[in-house]
Amino acid sequence: MLRKIHIKNNRWAEGSFPNTPEGEAVFTINTERFNESIRSRAGLREQLDICIDWDIDQFESSMASAEILLTWDFPTKDIQKVAPNLKWIHCIGAGVEHLLPMNWLPNDVALTNNKGVHAAKAGEFGLMGVLMLHSHMPAVITNQRQKKYDSLYASPIAGKTVVVLGTGSLGGAIAEMISRLGVNVIGVNRSGRAVEGCSQVVTTDALDAVLPQADYLVIATPDTPQTRGLMNRSRLGLLKKSAGVMNIGREAVMDYGALCDKLEDGSLGGAILDVFDPEPVESDSRLWTTPNLIMTPHISADDGDAYIALTLNLFFDNLERYLAGKSLLNPVDPAQGY
Repeated sequence: MLRKIHIKNNRWAEGSFPNTPEGEAVFTINTERFNESIRSRAGLREQLDICIDWDIDQFESSMASAEILLTWDFPTKDIQKVAPNLKWIHCIGAGVEHLLPMNWLPNDVALTNNKGVHAAKAGEFGLMGVLMLHSHMPAVITNQRQKKYDSLYASPIAGKTVVVLGTGSLGGAIAEMISRLGVNVIGVNRSGRAVEGCSQVVTTDALDAVLPQADYLVIATPDTPQTRGLMNRSRLGLLKKSAGVMNIGREAVMDYGALCDKLEDGSLGGAILDVFDPEPVESDSRLWTTPNLIMTPHISADDGDAYIALTLNLFFDNLERYLAGKSLLNPVDPAQGY
């Protein structure tokens, strides 16, 4: 019996995913990419019935017989009726906040995500971002816009303290890379589990105690009910006046209005933001004109050349486990939202 897989791609549309026309090419699973990635998996392709779709062009008709859904998003309403044979959904992103709340998910349907695919790129981006903050690059760029030529010097970063809020695959990769430069890395996560590259790890409950130690704060948490608003105005106020902040997690974790206020009054050293809501950022947003702030268009963790190849490699690893009756990698806990 062939196993039916429905692959739902998204055409670029303003206010949706992918959020730029360039992103459509990066995140699309087409026949060529699928076949190239499965070629080394002996005998796997012959077991599959594949439908590669765009948006919801063939969604209901194909999902009526689909066992597996590979996608970013999809209509969740009445999914059990629409897809009575559905057993497994794999999301091609690490964050699944767009599927919350998950009361639509049937008890017998597994949900997995792309956690780990982004680690190498995010680690390099995070290292770059921390070094840019340390070298005053947000202020340098603000000065350039104002035709202001000031020498802003920095020493080597060894001995500084970086607090990494969220030490999953993204934050963990950043911690490991930045620690090689002699930086003291304090990790913050829900469980307090040890993380490679962190000299100390504390639970989220202890966040207030470590924020005053941070020369640089890196936020890499997903958007969940537990993390929304975590870095509020009060917690931003615990940071040193000279501290730099980088967010590659989700905007909902931080109060961007409070951040802008602190950058404008000089009570923070600088910031780099890669995540926004909505995306693209609206033209009248104050973020565009806030001093000492660098905005990057959600590019911190996505490999523009190999994203789909990396995604399909993970998916096929899991597919082989699924067909063998083994537990799946990267299960998402519907209650936790990640």
